[in-house]
Amino acid sequence: MSCDMNGKRVVVTGAGTGIGQGIALEFARQGAAVAVHYSHSATGAEAVVKEIVAGGGKAAAFKADFSQVTPLQAMAGEVVNFLGGLDVLVNSAGITMNRPMGQTTVEQFDALYAVNVRAPYFLCQALLPELEKSRGVIVNISSIHAYEGYTEHSVYAGTRGAIVSFTRQLAIELAPRGIRVAGIAPGSVRVENQEKMVGLNADWEAAGRNLPAGFVALPRDIGAVAVFLASPGGRYIVGQTLIVDGGTTSWMPFGEQFKQPMTAQFGKGYAPGV
Repeated sequence: MSCDMNGKRVVVTGAGTGIGQGIALEFARQGAAVAVHYSHSATGAEAVVKEIVAGGGKAAAFKADFSQVTPLQAMAGEVVNFLGGLDVLVNSAGITMNRPMGQTTVEQFDALYAVNVRAPYFLCQALLPELEKSRGVIVNISSIHAYEGYTEHSVYAGTRGAIVSFTRQLAIELAPRGIRVAGIAPGSVRVENQEKMVGLNADWEAAGRNLPAGFVALPRDIGAVAVFLASPGGRYIVGQTLIVDGGTTSWMPFGEQFKQPMTAQFGKGYAPGV
């Protein structure tokens, strides 16, 4: 079944970088008009808009700080005015952090839950009337951290698990109103933040050979799944979160790596005190 998005109106949060960027571009390639949300990555968001418009599409960037509810509610109105309604909401915005549980602060905990859990909840609420009018679709982006444990990720994994549960619950609540809800839990994806962590000389081909798929995904790989979920082809997928991880969670990684502290530090520039 076709994944044609011609005439569809889509908002993708966190689309200035990484997975969100790939999702926004893929919806545009399939013909959708796209509202590109960003919080800090203005340059990335404008680059996405420029690429979409250069290809003959319709797009605009919208800034909103998702650590607070009021800005996202205001953005919801701006997005609807720009698009003339809404057919698809993709909740992709999120921040990460690794920190030993004994060293995690209240401020760090609150920051991750505010952006990763509270923001998508209240953005869904704000856009509910428009999605009901169009009998639209919500696609929530989680992570394989919702399904597997990893060193020093207690806060981040909790937020991702919350999104899986939220997706399931919201799907049941909104199905009678004609709104379909589903989710994606990506595995390893080559995004800017990871590139900064591992360095410019990282061997991504070697990293890919550690995965059953044989390669590390690109943002457009997740974008293709998001478009499918929002299309008529995904109409029977309700409340489920699809694990898109190149086989990572299908593998039993026996070993003692979990006993070792992490050497990398995620969350710089996003989580307080990191």
